Amino acid sequence: MTAEVVPSLRTSDFDYPLPEDLIASQPAERRDGSRLLVLDRKTGALRDRTFPDFLEYLVEGDALVVNDTRVFPARLLGRKPTGARAEILLLSPLPEHADQRTWRALVRPGGKLKPGRVVQLSDAFQVIIEDSFGDGSRRVRLEGAGDPWDLIERHGEVPLPPYIGRPGNTADRERYQTVYARERGSVAAPTAGLHFTAGLMEQVEALGASIVPVTLHVGVGTFRPVDAERVEDHRMHSERYELSDRAARLLNRARASGRRVWAVGTTSARTLETAISPDGSFRSSTGWTDLFIHPPYRFRAVDGLLTNFHLPRSSLLMLVAALTGREQVLEAYRHAAQRRYRFYSYGDAMLVV
Repeated sequence: MTAEVVPSLRTSDFDYPLPEDLIASQPAERRDGSRLLVLDRKTGALRDRTFPDFLEYLVEGDALVVNDTRVFPARLLGRKPTGARAEILLLSPLPEHADQRTWRALVRPGGKLKPGRVVQLSDAFQVIIEDSFGDGSRRVRLEGAGDPWDLIERHGEVPLPPYIGRPGNTADRERYQTVYARERGSVAAPTAGLHFTAGLMEQVEALGASIVPVTLHVGVGTFRPVDAERVEDHRMHSERYELSDRAARLLNRARASGRRVWAVGTTSARTLETAISPDGSFRSSTGWTDLFIHPPYRFRAVDGLLTNFHLPRSSLLMLVAALTGREQVLEAYRHAAQRRYRFYSYGDAMLVV
């Protein structure tokens, strides 16, 4: 596969203008009601389609790789003993604490919530700030009767990205979640998968393509802009992933038969590129990945990509550019803006073929 060869890129090379009214604050009325911009990376040709048209690009034997992570209501809103508001964003339970009551979290206001402070969520549930990590996050302890996950589910809110511009609501618990979500652990949705319905998944299988679930638990850093001036100086946060024996078999079968591996979303793409072996085969694996994919990265596992439209200067946009070439993806974004596609998590989709 071709990739754009460049000696060095600046983060500003991945900037683009976007009218604020193109940022989707609500999901489409129907999951599969979104538009689909198709980019042929060999020719640069663009086609305006609708999301169900994606099925036309699948053939029997292809592998469609989806991230089955499940978003949990990680945003906890409470009060300090003074009565002032406070917010805890749970990131991940610390593995050395088997009871899953001790977590890494972000807190607000950060300057006030020092170790020893308490945030009260209800009469029976509180969060104790225990320590600070070097990156500004905190070690926190969940205190309350019952299973800690039950407490989180009962008191937490869906942590919508800040650019959506509104708090989460009851409907977001269902719509900010893929229909195939299974493994709880993400603080943000793998948004390319939000367009799929159960009916579309059945049609994929009816075509003879394999649906291959992998897991990558999405952390808050995925959607942060890259701050380094030079792209290669950016360091990705680590996220936990898993590729099962069954997934490896299906992927190897597709490759052996000369069929394509389609990644649904950048998280699926990063999982595949992390898990592929030096000989080009897939083996089951579990671990942490901080793989940062940007031009001139050469893809080894992914043949096609279904993705949403990403923030300027983001590592997600850089991943797409590594597959398409920087100029091609920016031209596709200009096209999408001119034709008033909806951008970001609840927005429309793009298919790279």
